[in-house]
Amino acid sequence: MRTSKHQVEFCVIGGGLAGLCAAVAAARRGVKTLLMHDRPVLGGNASSEVRMWVCGAHGDHNRETGLIEEILLDNLRRNPAANFSLWDSILYEKARFQDNLTLLLNTTCLDAVMDGHRIRSVKGWQLTAETWHEVAADCFADCSGDSILAPLTGAEFRLGREARGEFNEDIEPEVADAKTMGMSCLLQARETNRPCGFTPPAWAHRYPSCGALPHRGHRLEGCQNFWWLEIGGEGDILHDAETNRDELLKIAFGVWDHIKNHCRDKDEFRNWDLEWVGFLPGKRESRRYVGDHVMTQNDVRAGGAFPDVVAYGGWSMDDHHPAGFRHPGEPTVFHPAPSPFGIPYRCLYSRNITNLFVAGRNISVTHAAMSSCRVMATCALLGQAVGTAAAIASRQKISPRAVGQQHLDELQQALLDDDCRLPGITRRRPPPTLAATLSASVGDPEPLRRGDDRTAAWNCRCNDTAEYRFAAPTPIRSVRLVFDSHLNRREMNIRALLPLDRQNLRTPQTLVREFRLEILAPDGTWRTVGEVRDQAQRLVRLKLDVTTTALRLTPLATWGSDTVRVFAWDIT
Repeated sequence: MRTSKHQVEFCVIGGGLAGLCAAVAAARRGVKTLLMHDRPVLGGNASSEVRMWVCGAHGDHNRETGLIEEILLDNLRRNPAANFSLWDSILYEKARFQDNLTLLLNTTCLDAVMDGHRIRSVKGWQLTAETWHEVAADCFADCSGDSILAPLTGAEFRLGREARGEFNEDIEPEVADAKTMGMSCLLQARETNRPCGFTPPAWAHRYPSCGALPHRGHRLEGCQNFWWLEIGGEGDILHDAETNRDELLKIAFGVWDHIKNHCRDKDEFRNWDLEWVGFLPGKRESRRYVGDHVMTQNDVRAGGAFPDVVAYGGWSMDDHHPAGFRHPGEPTVFHPAPSPFGIPYRCLYSRNITNLFVAGRNISVTHAAMSSCRVMATCALLGQAVGTAAAIASRQKISPRAVGQQHLDELQQALLDDDCRLPGITRRRPPPTLAATLSASVGDPEPLRRGDDRTAAWNCRCNDTAEYRFAAPTPIRSVRLVFDSHLNRREMNIRALLPLDRQNLRTPQTLVREFRLEILAPDGTWRTVGEVRDQAQRLVRLKLDVTTTALRLTPLATWGSDTVRVFAWDIT
């Protein structure tokens, strides 16, 4: 068999949203990066193979930004029908066409070579190309969900539920066990304009009455995606995956048979057709690394006011019963959690493997805290934090731990500059921005340089202007803008139910679509130095190479809104 060898600075294992964001964040900062993923498509549980939508923090203005918002806005613009192949392609292109990033799909990590407590290289088998890939790197990140590098490297990890008394967590059991949340095979259904019958396979389970599905609402409406088709948490969640998948398929086809042929409301669903059944179960929980801090239920409920906060969560502590579908009661308990709560950097690297970052549902948390941190928008933030930290580690030639000890402020400010919110931390504004005199043709422009980027904004209309003036000719090398992408929007990135009257996804009407930048020329006239059209992102950066005594911003058009909101305008 062929062997291909790679020498990079940063190697990421696992291409879910955490791994994708980690790899892209590092590569964009100039780090030679390789992303190894064992599936043909990126996204993990969000991919077309599993089809779970991207969930995150609850509450107004709490939507996650940074790379995950960039991805979701691309999807809204280019994928109005919520087509899973288009969604896959958006994730694919973020990695495949990113400078400094090598993408290895269909490649399973199977081995690691150690140098004491340091990983020297990993080895993966690429099934489609019959090729072994050996990857040597300075730092590694395990974003695989199952923490595959833990058993391969000897990294410390936890599996299952802690005893209530270990961390004084009142939602944990009295005695520790190896039980986890289970895995699910999801369903997708489409409404048609004609009756659609369904004949179940002979091996499907039978659910002859609605009473056979207690506490499992199965109406074809709203956000139904059959997440409660879940088993595996009472056994070996890792090594019983194939057996669990077989049982989940029996349940899934049996539930659809019930909906079409036995449900008391079956006449309402006569025109619905089964479009897709997931044959790859989506996992919620398995191994969790042990870092320098283990985040607990109490940390979550206290709001996570850590000095080294690098990400945040805000989903409830959504603790599914280990028995899953076989549990006759409610399938999950939504224990309250504040939104947002901070997540510390010390949870994002291994305590005993010196060059190993971690991001995703496998970070250093207890089972209780993981029940909130595991949702994918949160995982994306964790990945971006790790990729940004890896860039610092690479440049400084230091360990993940040393980044937090020596370069924490740099890491936090880099994340803020990339439009990642850090609760309790304010983004520093560049000196030229603060030194200039700021004015506007209408409204108060001061929010443009307040460092909030999320709630306070300059409110205006198209063709209104804001202006920075300088005491003397000042060189300007770049401009950073943050527009309003309607962080309180409620639509999902993808859909499980496709009714006939569904509305297409669309770019938020609040986003600025066109804008102009002008400088004041020595002769007193305004000269255009940048005009952007048909843009659909919240964070926009432009490189300039000008010297001037004044810079003017004019929003020209939105994607439909009559008003314009600009959260930030920085100059460097």
